[in-house]
Amino acid sequence: MTISIASRRIFVTGNAGAGKTTFATNLAEVLNLPFHGLDEVVWQERWRKTPELEKNTLIDKLISGEAWVIDGVSDRAMQAADVVVFLDVPRRVSALRVIRRNLPYLFRSRPGLPAHCPEVLVIPKLARLIWRFPRHVRLRILGEKFRRNDGSFVHLVWPESGRRFLEGPNL
Repeated sequence: MTISIASRRIFVTGNAGAGKTTFATNLAEVLNLPFHGLDEVVWQERWRKTPELEKNTLIDKLISGEAWVIDGVSDRAMQAADVVVFLDVPRRVSALRVIRRNLPYLFRSRPGLPAHCPEVLVIPKLARLIWRFPRHVRLRILGEKFRRNDGSFVHLVWPESGRRFLEGPNL
């Protein structure tokens, strides 16, 4: 499981609270690649979803670049990536991380989100997302693992494995 220097388009995905943004920003820094978070594309002020056509246009613009690290959940970005990194952490870990991450931002937007997106407005949605992820989204991502039988899918199955991956000889 390595990411070669030739890998210039890397997609980091996983459940809410899996550590995608932290891992992806660290990876982008190590590889000296630009980082893009899909939260900035998916969400507009007051937690309104970006209209599908506009969202796809914005994602297409990001993935058309020669080199990037993108974090989020997107079939478009996953297909365009040279390497997919799946942070596959247990639901309880995702839930605890979301609580810890979101508490300081209950009544204001956290970094990487548009204005007027306080976390208090999406708590029920996040809980459902985390709960449903293993059955709905995880299976689709794992399908990509089997389509990419060339080593271009990195499956990290415990929170500490992401840190060890970045510190080890994998890059």
